[in-house]
Amino acid sequence: MAKIKIGMFGAWRGNSYIRLFMNEPSIELVAICDKHLNELDELENEKEELEGTAKFTDFEAFLNEGKKLGMNAVFLANYFHEHASYAIRCMEAGMNVVSECTAAATLKECVELVECVERTGRKYMLAENYPFSTANLKFNQIVESGKLGTLLYAEGEYNHSGTNEELARLTPGKYHWRGWMPRTYYVTHAMGPLMYATKTMPKYVSARAAHSDLLYQIRDWRHNYDGCGIMFCEMDNGMIARFTGCTAMASDYSRYRIAGDAASVECGGNIGDDMVRLFYFEHTKPENEERETVMKAELDEFGELAKKAKEAGHGGGDFWIVQNMIEYFADDVEPFFDVYRSVAMSATAILGWRSCLNHGENFRIPDFRNAEERNAVRNDDLTPFPDENGNGITLPCALPFNED
Repeated sequence: MAKIKIGMFGAWRGNSYIRLFMNEPSIELVAICDKHLNELDELENEKEELEGTAKFTDFEAFLNEGKKLGMNAVFLANYFHEHASYAIRCMEAGMNVVSECTAAATLKECVELVECVERTGRKYMLAENYPFSTANLKFNQIVESGKLGTLLYAEGEYNHSGTNEELARLTPGKYHWRGWMPRTYYVTHAMGPLMYATKTMPKYVSARAAHSDLLYQIRDWRHNYDGCGIMFCEMDNGMIARFTGCTAMASDYSRYRIAGDAASVECGGNIGDDMVRLFYFEHTKPENEERETVMKAELDEFGELAKKAKEAGHGGGDFWIVQNMIEYFADDVEPFFDVYRSVAMSATAILGWRSCLNHGENFRIPDFRNAEERNAVRNDDLTPFPDENGNGITLPCALPFNED
């Protein structure tokens, strides 16, 4: 198996993956790039181990010098809304790519990313880790067993609130992306587990957002003062799905539920950490099953490899992303979140926000495998995100709000 010689772009978020790379004999970390590299405390624990790793604060130097060092893959853990352009540059330089969080921030970028993968033949995958948390592994297993019958409905909720101090720490700078991101845009952790468990793709989206008086009080540096964004999708198997973006609702958990015409399964929420609940209707319950079963998901039941995930971030999810990457880059095992599913999630978030701005208008999500549908949105570069100088915004990042 050819060694994966990888570079990490974005060391703050990427640090949890850096630690995992060090434990994999098939991976060699050859370079790290972060414009704040010299200020990052996150790398202190691995300082000695990283002594021989090339370090850069400039992306061009990282790419060019990394190539000389044999770098054949890049893990993108840079700013949320800037992944697509860097992914394209890496693939055009002959490198495979893992992209964290979201694939693209505009529909134009969705098109450009897909066409770069098709043109270069490079490998691309999204590091959406929530489907691989311990509870979701069990959740997925039950859905895939067929016990639910015909799938009818799915819901996912991702909550990430915080104190004003925490929000300020996560928003360094007037034009940092976290201060301008609409509520629907961070959709991967709520939608990704539903797509993965049901093996479906979104076809249509309608969405709504709601203003938060509490968040409006910090509008001088957090301009996205909507408290929640809720999306409603028709999926390609006929199922309907409801899910959030990254919300700031009064809840301290993420949760998922899928209902079929025979049974439903859910995890997260008030069921408890790593707990999964399976529920049958009285008239659909098999003779050998209880009507309600609440079970604890244990990593040990997913094989010897799963035991290594116990110390990894996001409930073990980061570990499985690395394993998926190894299988894909080294052995050609296609990941679920390929470029087409990845941009479908991004497009759902983008069009979901336009739906919010238009009182729930229904939008069809382009099939980016289809050249004609790509052409229809090829030049659509509307964005709520400013550049580093505060320019370039073409969409509001929160609902119009009248203080009176």
